Amino acid sequence: MKGKRIPERMRRRYREKFASLDDIFGNIRRGNRIFVGTGCGEPRHLVNSLASYIDAHPKAFFGAEIFHVWSLGVAPYADSRFRDNFRHNSFFVADATRAAVNQGAADYTPVFLSNVPRLFANKLVPIDIALVQTSLPDAHGYMSLGISIDIVKSAVEHASLVIAQINREMPRVLGDTFVHFDDLDFVVPYDEPLFEIKEPAPTPVSDKIGEYIARLVQDGDTIQVGYGNIPNGVLRNLNKKNDLGVHSELLTSGIMDLMKKGVVNNRLKSLNRGKTVASFCMADRATYGMIDDNPAIEFRRIDYTNDPLVIARQRNMTAINSALEIDLTGQVSAESVRGTFFSGVGGQTDFMRGAHLAPGGKTILALPSTADDGTVSRIVPALQSGSGVTLHRGDLQYVVSEFGIAYLHGKNIRERAMELISIAHPDFRAELIREAKKRNLIYRDQAFIGGRKGRYPEELERFRHLTRSGLDIKLRPVNINDEPLIKDILYALSDKSLYRRFISVRKDIPHERLQDFVVIDYTSEMVLLATEGGEENERILGMGQYGIDESSHTADVALVVRDEYHNRGIGTALLEYLYELARKRGLHGFTAEVIIENDPMLRVFEKMGFDIEKRKEEGVYEMKMAFK
Repeated sequence: MKGKRIPERMRRRYREKFASLDDIFGNIRRGNRIFVGTGCGEPRHLVNSLASYIDAHPKAFFGAEIFHVWSLGVAPYADSRFRDNFRHNSFFVADATRAAVNQGAADYTPVFLSNVPRLFANKLVPIDIALVQTSLPDAHGYMSLGISIDIVKSAVEHASLVIAQINREMPRVLGDTFVHFDDLDFVVPYDEPLFEIKEPAPTPVSDKIGEYIARLVQDGDTIQVGYGNIPNGVLRNLNKKNDLGVHSELLTSGIMDLMKKGVVNNRLKSLNRGKTVASFCMADRATYGMIDDNPAIEFRRIDYTNDPLVIARQRNMTAINSALEIDLTGQVSAESVRGTFFSGVGGQTDFMRGAHLAPGGKTILALPSTADDGTVSRIVPALQSGSGVTLHRGDLQYVVSEFGIAYLHGKNIRERAMELISIAHPDFRAELIREAKKRNLIYRDQAFIGGRKGRYPEELERFRHLTRSGLDIKLRPVNINDEPLIKDILYALSDKSLYRRFISVRKDIPHERLQDFVVIDYTSEMVLLATEGGEENERILGMGQYGIDESSHTADVALVVRDEYHNRGIGTALLEYLYELARKRGLHGFTAEVIIENDPMLRVFEKMGFDIEKRKEEGVYEMKMAFK
């Protein structure tokens, strides 16, 4: 855009629109409702000039209401000195206006962003004056609203008076972004740099969360991500994906990086194929340059991008959002905590519900496990008084912290609580267990081991391809939330397999026995699971365990495999990995009790090459297996 100007012929044709700021602002009347453009597209010169106008003419008008979605630093109308002239009303609470809102000096209107254009159209929130920013006009007199279409286009369509700052720094973004000179009442040519958002520096927490979410995002998915450190951590971890699409309210530098690398190409989208679709952009100058006149990018109004029914038409839609806190039942607050407003409803609910309805869709909530430098858990027994419910219990599928992935969809309250406790910060898990018991959310006798002994050793997770059977399995330690999966495999065993495993005719396996398998001291015992499927449909195919005998520095070992998976290499894979872990601990060998008729298990032990001693005792081999 450098060097370009508004053509002289347009200046002559629309001479009456090029008025002085004093003449323009002289049209504002007391009680008018004034809309200000969004975020990085905010017309800062117009806003600052309006404040200067009131400084010079303090009685020009009173009681005007300023409507805004997101202010990134230019919000003089929220200053106390203008309290008689302006009252700020925001659809989303931002840094620049948060103090005023929480002090009662400004207002916050909670609403799904997808519904705001309808508020304007139906005059439930009538707009008298719109202050917006545009690109330079093209040869046909059309200007792009650039990096902020969202609710801005609707405000332009429904305002009685439209005032546009024409800024050659504003990129010409394609899509439903254009307004014509005829649509504007006044224009103010003024060039200034657009507001920039620098990508936050990565942190170990944001990168770990991004690593987990990358496991959930599949090649060919269409993604939506929000703004901030956690979403950026997610995008950084998607570099190895293929054929991703983007349908999002927000376009960031991280998305543009994925487009440059070819990770995002939108070729498999079922809607708007070939196009990255967004509604506004908050990024840096380089990104603004890349979206200028770029046919691979299409900006649409917020009532399109955020319409849950539109989102639901996008196959494999994956919505990734963050929050302030979540309670053990799955209620989420993303806008306020303890009566303090931090942000707003925004578009998160639109996308989570739309993705939930989409064929193959996924909803992912990402949040650090703690706040305030690790002193407060974001996973809480119940949302605190004054915390608004942004997402309901039925909205969530996956919840991700830096300690793992919890899958909530279809889970009962007890299972949800244990899933979320398993990804809470270890420093807060004991307290969450205690509170969950008090509230009857989990078993009253739920066991728990805190500290290092009870911390899940994620670093031991392994993937194996079993060549003989062609199975791909995951080998991992048991976790505190695995009781339903353990119950499933044990009750699926035949009577014969159950007897061989426990050397008992007892067929019931109540909670009291089941939790002995999942609540373990990882420093003195190990329970390994061989599983298939993802977090949403994981199933245990086999289970191996050992408990260390400190006196002999050996471990008693036991294995069990689903009947239909016998002779497929699962038992051998479990034993080999248990052996590897035992050797790393410096153990000398294994001991085991095996029913004499259990030839398959005997063969598994024998082919490991241990030095084996067997002693018969009432139909059972008592085995000592020394490591070589």
